[in-house]
Amino acid sequence: MKIKGVNLGNWLVLEKWMNPALFEGTTAEDEYYLPRQLSPEVYEARIKIHRSEYITERDFVTIKRMGLESVRIPVPYFIFGDREPFIGCIEELDKAFNWAEKYGLTILIDLHTVPMSQNGFDNGGISGVCKWAQDPDEVEFALSVLERLAQRYGTRKGLLGIQPLNEPITENMWKTMDIEHRYPPADPVLAQGSAPITMDFLRKYYLDAYDRISKYMPKDKYVVIHDGFELMAWKDFMQKEKYSNVILDTHQYLMVAEANGCEQTVEAYVKYVKEELEPKIEEMEKYFPVICGEWCLFNSLACGCDTKGGQSVLNGVEGSAEETVSTEQKKKIYNAVAKAQLDAWNKGSGYYYWSYKLLTDTVNTPGWIGWDSWDLGRSVDFGWITME
Repeated sequence: MKIKGVNLGNWLVLEKWMNPALFEGTTAEDEYYLPRQLSPEVYEARIKIHRSEYITERDFVTIKRMGLESVRIPVPYFIFGDREPFIGCIEELDKAFNWAEKYGLTILIDLHTVPMSQNGFDNGGISGVCKWAQDPDEVEFALSVLERLAQRYGTRKGLLGIQPLNEPITENMWKTMDIEHRYPPADPVLAQGSAPITMDFLRKYYLDAYDRISKYMPKDKYVVIHDGFELMAWKDFMQKEKYSNVILDTHQYLMVAEANGCEQTVEAYVKYVKEELEPKIEEMEKYFPVICGEWCLFNSLACGCDTKGGQSVLNGVEGSAEETVSTEQKKKIYNAVAKAQLDAWNKGSGYYYWSYKLLTDTVNTPGWIGWDSWDLGRSVDFGWITME
């Protein structure tokens, strides 16, 4: 099995940086506070227009034409419309399955958010808060959402599998990302008690989720578990025959490599991917099919520096500090970084790129130059990446 796919990020789970216009007129940095700062009428109108326009049937045609075979669709815990003030989106997922099956694509349903968050990231639904795992009732709620999704889609031709939880943060990544400072909470009182998720909790949750999901899915559908940012920690997990349809998902972004000391040069990135990531993926492939469920051609802690004078992978080219990197130089740099990453993911069982599209003006918005490679459509059109 080799998966070649892309994430439909910012469709059913919002991320402000991917479409800032949705958050206009508010100070909200995440989806939790957006409906709390807009009137119900304005919130409903914005969300319904966004969902109807951001991803359509035509996008599934485009994704197929790119040579991809699957889409990973992040969904929120309120997908069934039972957590006010949020508006459910199960009808949109129904449409996605119809489109996918018509055009020969599969879908990985990814439970991307849970109440009070599993990581404290903005994409976890509420920035700076990570308390979900401490509330047994909310853990049970998440399991009930998974069970309902499995009941609804478990036998659909277009289902590749279900992912019980996106990016649960464990202790090492909590420290690496410096969550409390990188994602300051809007309400410090609400954030009190936030903490990383333990591996013991995560293992139990995955076992429970597997039992709840697998009742409704044939064995050719997969349960996809995220590694909690600890790729090598799962060798002894789910190795019984019962769990033959489990995929291990790891998310690998170059900004994390930087946080761990990787220099911001093409050579350093390529070396890091080849010497640090590739062997680990090969090793873990002995235990599970391993996919890189999120990655990007280029992302950096210093993203937004598109000149030689800035701090980015686009440094190190000929010219003065004021000179902008040329189109051909940029393509050459991106091609090298893309090839290294694709080679690594192909040592495992495939990948999903993050993300399919970006509705941020990276040309006219100060500070956003260099973010364009988050948009797979642009990256393919400009020849920065060839899907392999």
